[in-house]
Amino acid sequence: MSNNETEKEKKSFSLKYSTSFKKDLKVISNNAQKLQKTAEVLGMLQECGVEGIPRKMKPHKLIGQYKGALECHIEPDLLIIWEEYLDEREISLLRLGSHSELFKK
Repeated sequence: MSNNETEKEKKSFSLKYSTSFKKDLKVISNNAQKLQKTAEVLGMLQECGVEGIPRKMKPHKLIGQYKGALECHIEPDLLIIWEEYLDEREISLLRLGSHSELFKK
């Protein structure tokens, strides 16, 4: 293994899928475009965490029900919510869906 590969391996995150996230993923499974975009974002998260998410996707910390978690826009009304643990190099995927699905009042 080269130094470059070792360095990349250290930077990458493992992804953990919550039961809710798996259910949310199943809901969009019939939409190939949403699945593809979601897979791209998961790749970015796995590679670099929140640092890998482009600003145009509006990555930010949440308050309220998901306090401490992070969110970004895969599409204007398709969001992904996750928690990032830097010490463990782990990302816990919490939810995937629209604003109304994720932030019901």
